[in-house]
Amino acid sequence: MTQQTPVSKASGEGGAAPAEPMRDPRLLTTVASPKGWLDALRRRLRGGELGPIPVIVGLLLIAVVFQSMNDRFLSPQNLSNLTVQIAAIGLMTTGVIMVLLLGEIDLSIGSVAGLSAAVLAVLAVKQGFPEWGAIAAAIGVGLLIGLVHGTVFAKLGVPAFVVTLAGLLGWQGVHLYLMGSDGTINTSPNGAIAMLTQTYFVPFMGWAIAAITVILYTISVFVVERSRRRARLPYKPPSEIVFRAALLSLPILGGVWVLNQYKGVPLAFLIFVGFVVVLDLVLRKTRYGRMVYAVGGNAEAARRAGINVDLIRISVFGIASTLAALGGIMLVSRNFAASVSTGGGAELMMAIAAAVIGGTSLFGGRGNAYSALLGGLVLGAITSGLLLLQMDTSVRFMITAAVLLIAVIIDAISRRGRKSHARGGA
Repeated sequence: MTQQTPVSKASGEGGAAPAEPMRDPRLLTTVASPKGWLDALRRRLRGGELGPIPVIVGLLLIAVVFQSMNDRFLSPQNLSNLTVQIAAIGLMTTGVIMVLLLGEIDLSIGSVAGLSAAVLAVLAVKQGFPEWGAIAAAIGVGLLIGLVHGTVFAKLGVPAFVVTLAGLLGWQGVHLYLMGSDGTINTSPNGAIAMLTQTYFVPFMGWAIAAITVILYTISVFVVERSRRRARLPYKPPSEIVFRAALLSLPILGGVWVLNQYKGVPLAFLIFVGFVVVLDLVLRKTRYGRMVYAVGGNAEAARRAGINVDLIRISVFGIASTLAALGGIMLVSRNFAASVSTGGGAELMMAIAAAVIGGTSLFGGRGNAYSALLGGLVLGAITSGLLLLQMDTSVRFMITAAVLLIAVIIDAISRRGRKSHARGGA
């Protein structure tokens, strides 16, 4: 939704301002009004660009259904618990999204999370390392594993599916070896590890964080659009920027208000959202992010354009495994223990499902970091609602499978719509 820079005419010689270039009449422009924004939205929908709309609609339906069946679903306590519950899987999902953008898959993230959890517990409890040092070591293990996977895939040409499948088995074996015969290592409920999921910000700090977030977003967009205007590029008018900031403030302020009714904003959820925001900025605003999308769209074309495809692939797998390690650390923090089952259950499938449900394409080259947040909220809401209704885990798996299938069908339909729209406009 952009407004084209107006065209000015020269009014004489000497001090007259130079005329700006004429606008190409084939370019679509959006009037800075609600009607103009709706028209732009309709164009995107007709072109198959559904964005987060299906996920948001799904979240609303889930909330209505479960709230009607149990009035505790939308209670501040349940919603607060939900935000903490999704942090671990959400971090793993954020890494999965990076790999999916390349059109690849990483089957090892669950094992990497479990191994990192084991390293954390062994160093902090059995070896007596400071807990922050043990956390750093566990993250380093995840990064190293990802770089190994990426190197074998990029340099030796072994398919990512095979490399990470071997990693799934191998790192799970190392995980079991480190845990030893006990099978479980309990961590301190009062240390730095526990603090990650047991810390809540008081209401004032929650409001401050929300206000700073909205202000920084508004300022950053104003700065970018002012630069575009000075460069005589299409830009968003101030009214649209204010409108977008107001829309952003609604869920942020509403969420803080709800969470403050219980214990406050959880640190674990802020860490998760923080990584989502940073990764989104990297993907959208940096040269590295554009290269990731380029490699995912067409690796050979990216290589001919001068992009170091191997380096991009290695770095992406490194990021994915690092975030998987962070997810494993969150699992230990929440359970006050690492066990042989940490990361070895449904975490892998849930992370992949959350990425796809959130809107990341399995075909590569399309998606964003916010898919982790949206997909995590969908799966977390389903799990929370079924637990309140005391339904069996089997029901949760079946419902998750149905939601995942619907998400893939929507993705396939939207891809077909984009292709048809492109052909029609040719």
